Order: sequence, then structure tokens, then C-alpha cells
Amino acid sequence: MQHAVFAPSVGAFLQVAASNLTATAWYRKGSTAPLIDYDDSATIKGGLAEVLAATGGTLDVLYNNGAFACPAAVEDLPRDAMRAIFETNLFGYHELTNLVIPVIRAQNHGRIINCSSVLGLVGMKWRGAYVATKFALEGLTDVLRLEMADTNIKIILIEPGPITSDIRKNAIPHFERWIDWENSARADEYATLKARLYTDSGPDTFELPADAVTKKLIHAATAKRPKARYYVTKPRYLMGFLRRILPTRLLDAVIALV
Repeated sequence: MQHAVFAPSVGAFLQVAASNLTATAWYRKGSTAPLIDYDDSATIKGGLAEVLAATGGTLDVLYNNGAFACPAAVEDLPRDAMRAIFETNLFGYHELTNLVIPVIRAQNHGRIINCSSVLGLVGMKWRGAYVATKFALEGLTDVLRLEMADTNIKIILIEPGPITSDIRKNAIPHFERWIDWENSARADEYATLKARLYTDSGPDTFELPADAVTKKLIHAATAKRPKARYYVTKPRYLMGFLRRILPTRLLDAVIALV
């Protein structure tokens, strides 16, 4: 059995063989795979059209995964910076999802998998813009799952903790464009943030390679009864547990130690 999976994050249309999957070799990238920019409606529509042309108009799975960070204190985030990060991290997902739903509704089956984060569950200092988009994605995906409960469309969240990626390096131009840190009331505190932002200090504690997400994605894409949420990395499991059992002030104190 083959599943047609559209994963804009890797710019590829994926043919997944459900009978022979591994975490390291479960897809092949097409040499003419469409490029999707979640900030650009034209690429969203054009990329989906290209995929549907290749599949004869069918699609089994949409995997939304593409985001950036704009590190700063919340009080230093201008409105345009928030608008820009929401365009990519949320509104692009939403637009592509709404374009895909009629396709999978017509074929009476399909899955939409959104990549969220442990930061869609708990907040952390200096990550307010990113956290806001992931909290919003969690809520939007939860509602969509409830609304699709009377269909054969499965709505799924993948919630990683620290995963090896270029998110730190990719955040630098957004920080430099939007954040006037020198005139911030917290200017002295930015020294620590900038040191972390501009220095590759190696893997974070509990960081896992991207294959850790791939394993969960494979299950979400192919299982007969997929979970509504897939946790990835120990911090996601830990924060989920702590949020359930701790009062807010105590949870804040624990997060402040991270």
C-alpha cells in the first residue's frame, strides 16, 4: 500500500510504503519537488497544484512543518514582528490545510498532521513570539479535530522538544530586523541571549535528531488509529506531566530554572 504524503517543510511529495518503513529511509525526494513558502500564498497554491497533478488529484496526508523564531522579550516585540511570525508559523499552515480539506473530503479519507512544539504547551522567557504561534496552532488544531470527528479525516499534532535543526541560525535575521535591543529596558539581559543566538554551543540537553520526529510521523501517517498527539523528546513528556500536577506559580518556578 502506498500513501501520498505532502510535506511542505522538506519541499517534497513523498511516496510512503506502509509495508516497509524505517525512520531513516522512508521517503524519496522528487527532483522537481515544489517549494512551499508558508508566507507566500502563490507558492502554497502552486505547490499543492503540482502535487495533485502528480498524484492524479489524490492526497492521503498533509504534514505541516515549517516555522521560525524571533527571540526577544515580549515587551520588545513590535506588532509587525508578531504579524510576520504568525504569517509563517500559523496562517500558512491554515491556508494550506483549508486548500487540502476539500481534496481529502471528496475522497472520504485523509490525515492532516501539524508539527507543534513543547512550547505550545508551556512558555519560556525570550521565546514569546514563537510560543504564541505554537499555542495558537495547538488551539486551532484541537478545534479542527473536534469539527472533523464526524468525517474520516484525522487531525493530528506532533509535539517535539529540542530537535536538531537550524532554528537558532535562522532566527538571527529576524532578531536583527525587528528587535531594537539596545534601547530596551532589558538591554543588559540581552548579552546572554545574544551569546546563545550567535554561538553554536552544540546540542541542547535532551536534544534528539530529526529521525525522532520521523518515527512518530510514520506512525501518525499510517496507523489505523493514530493518536491525537505524539510527544517527542523527554522534555515534552516531562512538561506535560508537570503541567498536569503543578499549580501555575510552581510550574513557573520550574521553567525559570531551564
